[in-house]
Amino acid sequence: MCDAMTKRTDPITPTHDVVYRTLRREIMFGERKPGEVMTIRGIADAQSVSMTPVREALRRLVAEGALVMSVSGRVSTPELTNDRIEELAALRALIEVELATRALPRAHLALIERLQTINNAISVAVAKADAVAYIRSNLEFHRTLYLRAQAPAMLAMVETVWLQLGPTMRALYGKMRQSDPPRNHRLILSALRAGDEPGLRIAVRADVTQGLRLLAR
Repeated sequence: MCDAMTKRTDPITPTHDVVYRTLRREIMFGERKPGEVMTIRGIADAQSVSMTPVREALRRLVAEGALVMSVSGRVSTPELTNDRIEELAALRALIEVELATRALPRAHLALIERLQTINNAISVAVAKADAVAYIRSNLEFHRTLYLRAQAPAMLAMVETVWLQLGPTMRALYGKMRQSDPPRNHRLILSALRAGDEPGLRIAVRADVTQGLRLLAR
């Protein structure tokens, strides 16, 4: 999903951007738990960089809502309230349904086959009980579809929502005890094959909200 997912720097990629993208990936894919404290020193040591680019990366992530900063300056991943989870679920339902609808006219056979391959990877992650791989592949499934909408502003908005939800999605995975790949993904694929816009809208809305609403109970 995100490029430059490596700690290697090069002449065209500033160090703070590499640090930012690495942390962004970890947060979005649920590698960080809700409420996990992140220290500048710890990140700098882990990524073998100075503390200056870490400060800049953390500043950007706080601005995006991926991290929160206390009055004392402590930085941590968010612990979302039920109201906040409901709000983000509603945003996903609004934006992602629209993206999927816009993508439908461009959903050629090669795209559907690619989505099926990703869904197979989700099945493997489920079998291995690998929460991070599950979240990563699940988001890849959605992003691959939404790229066909050719609506970059909306896609950027939904990725910000995913970023804020990353640690919470990890907690949700543990609560759901997932034993099968998402049923709604099969419905999404069926709707794409049939060119069924109403069915696609229903399947996407159900897929992006059902689990989050379970967590908010």
